[in-house]
Amino acid sequence: MTHNPPYILCIDDDPQVLRAIVRDLKHQYRESYKIISTTVVSEALESLLELKNKGETVAMFISDQRMPEMEGVEFLEKAMEFYPDARRVLLTAYSDTDAAIKAINSVQLDYYLVKPWSPPEEKLYPIIDDLLDNWQAIYRPDFKGIKVLGYQFSPKSHAIKDFLAGNLIPYQWLDVQASEEATRLLNVNNLSIKDLPVVIFDDGGCLSCPSIIDIARKAGLNPQVKQDVYDVVIIGAGPAGLAAGVYGASEGLKTLLIEKRAPGGQAGTSSRIENYLGFPSGLSGAELTRRAIAQVTRLGTEFITPQSVKDIRQKDGYKKIVLEDGTEINTRSVIITTGVDYRQLETKGVSDFTGAGIYYGAATTEAAACRDKEVYIVGGGNSAGQAAMYLSKFAKNIYIIIRKEDLTSTMSAYLIEQIAGTPNITVLPKTEIAEAMGEEKLQSLCLCNIDTKERRQVTADALYIFIGAKPFTDWIELDIIKDDKGFIETGRDLKNYDAFNKIWKQDRDPYLLETSCPGIFAAGDVRAHAMNRVAAAVGEGSMAISFVHKYLAEVK
Repeated sequence: MTHNPPYILCIDDDPQVLRAIVRDLKHQYRESYKIISTTVVSEALESLLELKNKGETVAMFISDQRMPEMEGVEFLEKAMEFYPDARRVLLTAYSDTDAAIKAINSVQLDYYLVKPWSPPEEKLYPIIDDLLDNWQAIYRPDFKGIKVLGYQFSPKSHAIKDFLAGNLIPYQWLDVQASEEATRLLNVNNLSIKDLPVVIFDDGGCLSCPSIIDIARKAGLNPQVKQDVYDVVIIGAGPAGLAAGVYGASEGLKTLLIEKRAPGGQAGTSSRIENYLGFPSGLSGAELTRRAIAQVTRLGTEFITPQSVKDIRQKDGYKKIVLEDGTEINTRSVIITTGVDYRQLETKGVSDFTGAGIYYGAATTEAAACRDKEVYIVGGGNSAGQAAMYLSKFAKNIYIIIRKEDLTSTMSAYLIEQIAGTPNITVLPKTEIAEAMGEEKLQSLCLCNIDTKERRQVTADALYIFIGAKPFTDWIELDIIKDDKGFIETGRDLKNYDAFNKIWKQDRDPYLLETSCPGIFAAGDVRAHAMNRVAAAVGEGSMAISFVHKYLAEVK
């Protein structure tokens, strides 16, 4: 990440003196520093707030002592709140040396310069060189990008971090209980802890308790649609949706991809996928997602996030997609790739600490907070195994809670082998959670042996839940047939339902991935009888586009 040169800020209410100091400084330091100046104290303080929020660095303040708005010593005191490590120099007339000497104590003044400083080669540059050399020794560039300020165990803070990470937007997390910089940023923005979480953007803008939509808009994500009518709208940007986006756009269809939270789906949160074709050393879900988003947008698919679809309607041969905010999108065909959500664990206490020590899915955003902690994982599938391997690099101990005897029936052999060879991972078979306990965050779990009913309480700093999956189909109100678990039925399996003949009025049978509503397809984990593998979802997403072509050829 590129960093701008550090700043030297000069302030003097006498424009002539200010021009002279700026001229001399630029002559000597313009290669390594940006020199900025003003005659107005309030303007200087506004500039400092903007620079601070943008992640810029000020190396030195040079301030006149006698200014009508505020004395130089008082200005330097205020400037210290923004940049406590910057070097502080006071410009004084000979008669003000007493004030300068007092300032050495009150604002830890580094030097006072008596006007005039001519010739600068003798009276200015050696002093400034020495001060800047000392400053460079402790200088560390500030993070350039979005900063999130909040409490580590705040569900609101977790939701923001999860959204930014899921959308591959770099950010810096500053815990107000552990970071002086977080406190400083709150103070200079005139905010308090009641305003948390706070998001500061790289343009210097600042939002308090923002909604995800507000963050998306400010971060430059695109929540607007561009076309009047699309050939295909894909709902859900997991592996199936991303694959459909790649093939749709590359084959000339006007393609729109809508995602309610972040691209990648459950696969996107996976810390390591080791069985995906073509990546012998494995790759993270985030990396797979990053590559797929780059590919899908380069080929011309429009992508809007975060936006939820609340309904699909049919009108005059077109499908009308209705978004949560009321926006309506016309399309000739639809592919539903909304995937699955983790089932909620209904155990006592779990809902109290969700986002505050208890997380659904991999939640890699919170991994660093697990350093040297006791971490529990519920679930015996591959996602749980991948999370255990990833978190084992940070946590003191990992415990995998499963109801069965062992992992063999639910997890891939390569993961079972890795877990067995990792000394800080322990599998707890025939076990379930009876209760989650804590005050403001999760602190302990009550575990119960399924056979003996024996209970014991254990210290738990974090709990990650990977228990089964329910399809994300509650929002669908059309005549789309689902199985008893809510998965969408497609193709010839639709003929097993009595309602099918009443709904389906085409002369042909439904295509392999077509739902009971012509021109609406389903692919990936949301589909009944799906394979629940990343490669299978990618295959179905690309296959769905070939059926879209067939359908569009019929209805022209």
